[in-house]
Amino acid sequence: MSRRRIGFWYRLAAVICKPPLLVLFKRDWHGMEHIPVDGGFITAVNHNSYLDPLSYAHYQYNTGRVPRFLAKAGLFKSGFVGMVMRGTGQIPVYRETTDAATAFRAAVHAIEKGECVAFYPEGTLTRDPAMWPMQGKTGAARVALLTKAPVIPVAQWGANEAMPPYAKEKKFRLLPRKTLRVKAGPPVDLSEFHGKEPTAEVLRAVTDKIMAAVTAELAVLRGEAAPAEPFDYRKEIARERRAAREAARAAKTAEAAAGTDGTAREPAGSTAPAAPAQQARSNRQAQEDEGK
Repeated sequence: MSRRRIGFWYRLAAVICKPPLLVLFKRDWHGMEHIPVDGGFITAVNHNSYLDPLSYAHYQYNTGRVPRFLAKAGLFKSGFVGMVMRGTGQIPVYRETTDAATAFRAAVHAIEKGECVAFYPEGTLTRDPAMWPMQGKTGAARVALLTKAPVIPVAQWGANEAMPPYAKEKKFRLLPRKTLRVKAGPPVDLSEFHGKEPTAEVLRAVTDKIMAAVTAELAVLRGEAAPAEPFDYRKEIARERRAAREAARAAKTAEAAAGTDGTAREPAGSTAPAAPAQQARSNRQAQEDEGK
């Protein structure tokens, strides 16, 4: 079976990136025996730091099976980074455009040629408060069903300690020296789904099984139990929006009750002021009484 050569551009990237990774970080790697020696395959990787693609790529490079990442199309446009992305054969993703499906066709083609394609099924850095993997998107599942290629779950931990996600300042926290932990698990058994129509329900079930395998490997790395259910970012966003709407309605109701909505209200039991004509007659009557 075929496998991709590492090539000039990947070796150049390794020459640039590996020395600082070796100097600045310790490594704790496990499960390389699960990376296929030949043939196309998929890796499903959790994402908890802007630094962790380098950590995972270092691990994968040392197995001799370099990955092709699905990456934002903007990274390919210009400069040295774009040149390296194109030279190493990474796959551009054009999000929310008519070209979005092109990335998945390219991923299928790469796997059929015997290459490794790396997916971050969460689609972004995890939003889980405890840094566990979120509910995944279905792209990796779709490609897995089309190709029937092995899906290797890969968990990583440690890059998030050196460069926490969503920090106000994107600074490295290098001291004390951090350990980059990476662990690959055995292929996810998806045979029960082979031959089934890739409906939304099937793709969700496949994705959940893949993410459960990634989470299980991460639980081993972290030495603690994973949550029973993955964090669902879309549900969390919906909950926050619902709470914001309810808070806005409550504030409006409170304003109306307090009379601060621009409408004048008289306290209960008060007497309305006299009309101008009536008030004028009252004033003249008072003057006449004074003159008597």
